[in-house]
Formats: sequence, C-alpha cells, structure tokens
Amino acid sequence: MAPDLAIVGAGPAGLMAAEIAAAAGLRVAVFDHTPTPARKLLLAGRGGLNLTHSEPLDRFLPRYGAAEPLFRRLLAGFSPDDLRGWAAGLGIETFVGSSGRVFPVQMKASTLVRAWLRRLDGLGVTLHSRHRWTGWDETGALTFQGTFHTGEKSVTVTPRATLLALGGASWPRTGSDGGWVPLLEGLGVEVAPLVPSNMGFEVPWSDHLRDRFAGQPVKSVGLCAAGRRLKGEFVITETGIEGGAVYALSAPLRDAIAAEGWTTLTLDLLPDMAEAELVKRLRRRGAESLSTFLKKSLSLTGPRAALLREFAPAADLTDPVALARRIKGLPMVLTGVRPIGRAISSAGGVRLPELDERLMLSRRPGLFLAGEMLDWEAPTGGYLLQGCFAMGAAAGKGMVEWLKRQ
Repeated sequence: MAPDLAIVGAGPAGLMAAEIAAAAGLRVAVFDHTPTPARKLLLAGRGGLNLTHSEPLDRFLPRYGAAEPLFRRLLAGFSPDDLRGWAAGLGIETFVGSSGRVFPVQMKASTLVRAWLRRLDGLGVTLHSRHRWTGWDETGALTFQGTFHTGEKSVTVTPRATLLALGGASWPRTGSDGGWVPLLEGLGVEVAPLVPSNMGFEVPWSDHLRDRFAGQPVKSVGLCAAGRRLKGEFVITETGIEGGAVYALSAPLRDAIAAEGWTTLTLDLLPDMAEAELVKRLRRRGAESLSTFLKKSLSLTGPRAALLREFAPAADLTDPVALARRIKGLPMVLTGVRPIGRAISSAGGVRLPELDERLMLSRRPGLFLAGEMLDWEAPTGGYLLQGCFAMGAAAGKGMVEWLKRQ
C-alpha cells in the first residue's frame, strides 16, 4: 500500500515531520540514501549535542538574520521549551550550560536518536535506507535508486504528499551533498547558490605563527565585523581560523570576501580592560622586554601575544598609545573561505517566497520542503538544530492540514 506521506531525508527536520504526521494517523515512509538515519546529527553530537539555546526569544530570533520573520512563526509553533519537552518525552533529560546552550545530560546524540527511532517505529513509520531520490517519473511518482546487497534497482513511490528534507551541501559524507538542486531547478524553482556557513577562514600566517600555534585556542577575546561585536574564542589552524566566535560572524565575513576577495576581522585581545587603563600600564614599562612586560602586567601571552606581533606594525610596539590601540583593535586580514564540504552548515537553497505558510511549494501542490534545503542560516550554539526541528514540526503540521483539506 502506498504511503500517505513520503519523506525524503532522515535528518532532524524529516524525522520530526514524520513523527507529527504519523501521530496524526497518516501512513508515513521515510527514505534516505545513507545506510543509517540522522548521520549528520550523530556526527554533530559526538562531543555533546547542543540541541537549542535558553536565551529569551527577543535575543534568539535575530540569530536567523533575514529569515527572522519566518522563524518567529516557526518557533511560536515549536519553541526551545517545546524541544526540551519533546526530548524529555523520549526520556532524554536536558540541562542549560554556563553559556546558555542546552544539552542532553548524557551529552550524546546516539541515545536520543535510538529513542526517537523506537518512537517512530511504534507510530508505524517505515524507514527505507540506501534509497537515493532521483526525481519523478512521467506519472509524477517519486523515483529512487535503491542500493542493496544484491545490487541496484529502481523504486517508485506514489504518496499523497511529499516532504523533501535533504539538507544543504556541508558534510557531504553524512548525506548532504546538494544533489537535489538541479531536480528542483528543473521545476522552475528559484534556488540561491549553496555556500558555506559556520566555517573557517583562511589567514596568510607567517611560518613562525603557523608552526608554533596551529591547533591552539585563542580564548577570551573580542571580535568585530560588519558593525557587530562579540566576545568568545576561536582556534588557530594551519590555514587560518575557526571556532564558535568566528562562526557567529561567518555570514558577513563570507559575503565581504565574496565581494572584495578579502576582509578584515578586528580583534580585541583584552576585552575586559579599557584602552585608557592599557595606556597607563604600558607607560610603566622599564628596561624589560616587551614579551616579559606584556606577560607580567597584562597576562598577554601565548597565541594572543603572537597575534599582536603578527599583525601590529613594529613601530606601534614601542609606543604605549599606539600599542594600546592595537591591543584593543587588531586588524586580522582574511583572504579566503574554507570549502563548503568542510563547513558545519550551508546557506542558500530554495528561496523562501517559493513556499506558502505551510512550507509547501506554491508551484507544486503537495510538495513540501524543510531544513537546510531552504535559504536561511544561523550560527552554531543550538540555533541551527532548533531551526531544523521547528521547520520539521511546521512541515508535518502543514502536510496533515493539507491532506485533510484534500
């Protein structure tokens, strides 16, 4: 018997939609071309699954940038508190960390995924792994290329409605490879180019800095780009920088590099000290070396001190006023963006005006979309996953409502 709903993509958005639709009594089949479901979620949760964030919605929603109006509606239907309650229903207790981020107590994605799959199985959801979606046949049926132990064979499915939740193009080894783009463009759907998001940037390090400090974290610094300031940390890599504070600014930095070929990220190496106080302390320097003085008087050592020497002109290092200005505003030149395959997520995708309020394609009734396939982005810290869960919940409710009207 054909399912009422076919969901293509077994990530958070697809599985959440499957749960909601199955709980409403619909027959749901989930198809994914990887051997196991939720592979990207499992990989993201290896070091601690950051489900969402505890900050108030008036601070939470602006994290979605231009897509804030959409997520204002989506999170009204499935909020961070709703997500924690849903996890609790699976037997997964959560806690709020010191940064405000929300994690499962067990800090593992695998426990949550196993409990979730048991629930879906109990609701009658069927999961078909190793099925790569290839489009539609002449009758409008979904077509899949199935890879099995006995070889490959084609499969067709004719559901009453379909949800595509195929992800973007980051971490392609987990299943998100962007292969769906030409299939939707063939329908006339407008798709923004897929670009990296929450990724690292390239910096032309000196050999000394690269050899001495690659792999080391730079903690408790301020970062400024495109008029936005924040405090956090990042990691020096062989090719440049990456890490949470960098990811939070990745969209404007990426766009500036795309426009100009390079951009500047400004660092505040001592964000908790005023520039006037810095000048006062720097003027007390005697005959001791600069590195010794910075260490004793300002606790400015290791990677932070190395960055100061890397980017500050030599003349500024001997002038207390100029040096204080550099410590509080050190320009770091970024010359490139790390590849999309190495990014945590991707931006771009199906333009939001292509969808109605139920996340259904206006030009193809019965075809819904959710997750990173759509043109939105958010920083790490729980915002990405919250967005995907909320979008899956909205798509599930939208499909149930649409099928009832049919």
